[in-house]
Amino acid sequence: MENKTTLAEFAQRGIELLQKDDPALYELLDQEYRRQNNTLAMIAASSVADPSVLACESMVTSNVTTEGYPGARFHAGCQIVDEIERLAIERAKTAFKASYANVQPHSGTSANQIVMFNLLKPGDTILGLELDSGGHLTHGAKASVSGRYFNAIGYGLNQEGFIDYDQVHRLARQFKPKLIICGASAYPRIIDFKRFREIADQVGAFLLADISHIAGLVVAGEHPSPIDHAHFTTTSTYKQLYGPRGGLILMGKDYENPGPDGKKKLSETIQRAVFPFFQGTPNLSVIAAKARALAMVATPDFRTLAKRIVTDARVLAKCFADKGYRVLTGGSNNHIVLIDVLASGVTGVIAERALEECNIIVNKNRISGDKKTALVTSGMRLGTNSLAFRGMSESEMPQCADLIHQVLSSVKVLGESDYELDQTISESVQAEVKQLCNYFPIPRYQVESREPHWLIGEESETCQVPL
Repeated sequence: MENKTTLAEFAQRGIELLQKDDPALYELLDQEYRRQNNTLAMIAASSVADPSVLACESMVTSNVTTEGYPGARFHAGCQIVDEIERLAIERAKTAFKASYANVQPHSGTSANQIVMFNLLKPGDTILGLELDSGGHLTHGAKASVSGRYFNAIGYGLNQEGFIDYDQVHRLARQFKPKLIICGASAYPRIIDFKRFREIADQVGAFLLADISHIAGLVVAGEHPSPIDHAHFTTTSTYKQLYGPRGGLILMGKDYENPGPDGKKKLSETIQRAVFPFFQGTPNLSVIAAKARALAMVATPDFRTLAKRIVTDARVLAKCFADKGYRVLTGGSNNHIVLIDVLASGVTGVIAERALEECNIIVNKNRISGDKKTALVTSGMRLGTNSLAFRGMSESEMPQCADLIHQVLSSVKVLGESDYELDQTISESVQAEVKQLCNYFPIPRYQVESREPHWLIGEESETCQVPL
């Protein structure tokens, strides 16, 4: 009998079966859905995936097992998923103006490791931004495989909190790294990719640009692109591309240059590095979700969102500075705002926990020169990706800063990680957060809501914020 069920009906059937057959799990998922709708998410390392992106992740493509690339799979039955992957590749190249894209990496971390372990041998020297200066674990931190298998040298920040390019140059000449890594996970300023490439060329190093935190701004032209400066550009797809958990490896004009062996092109080397060297079966549902997200970020409407992300962060940083907080580097050029909360009397972990009690989600973060452990920290990291996605503009940033200030200023510190929070303040802030979230709902997370104005080019009835 012919199957006349539509894909939409099939997807709805899945939710109905989950609710019926596993109510305990369904209830937990429902609670998480409602938590996200009713909290102010200010985590710099995250964004909000559109429902159409989430739908791709739970599609029948998960039933397809294969290895290899489109047109050269190691299993049959791949004609359709081949087209899905080709679509994702072309959309990645279009969005980033890249000459080469590999959409199979399972994460941004995987993408970095693929490049490193393909180019280098154990003990080779790499040069990356120190973790406490805003770098990432995969950039050579001792807690990571990147810092244990390779001779990792770290560069840092100058007295103003900006990347010390003179130190990068000096260390590169001294240690002659085979790979220089630029990019950050907690750096609120513009990164000079051109200058990094000049340094790399002077010492004969490859350059890897990890843009996981700023990929959306790069696509939208709100941050300079590394694509034609770096030999390799990597990114996760969930932080600022509003996509699924996954990664990309991109290349620009260097894609046809010789690889480490002097024979294969760099692009061919990366193809072999992703599969079969580092990964096996690709997650085809995630690749479909990447394709969907990449289509969305390549639109003029996304550029409107990206501008709001940057403006919100700049205004938010100023609001905290005006309240007497020590804002690192004095401001922000991207989505990140870094604050030395210890200078205001609380540790990062206390700030994180107290704010979570009030439905404001931030994260503790070590800062340059931090004497606190990674589980305590002296800093707090904020991000504006999700606030901007909800439609919040610079007009709402003073309110967001004030809510955080109300909480932090009412905390009674009992120890590095112990505190008491004034319940009157807590209840008042929770109520105001709920009101703000109701006025700025997550776009398309409610069936009855209209399209957000940044998607349709005009103000919505539920989210009336001037562009």
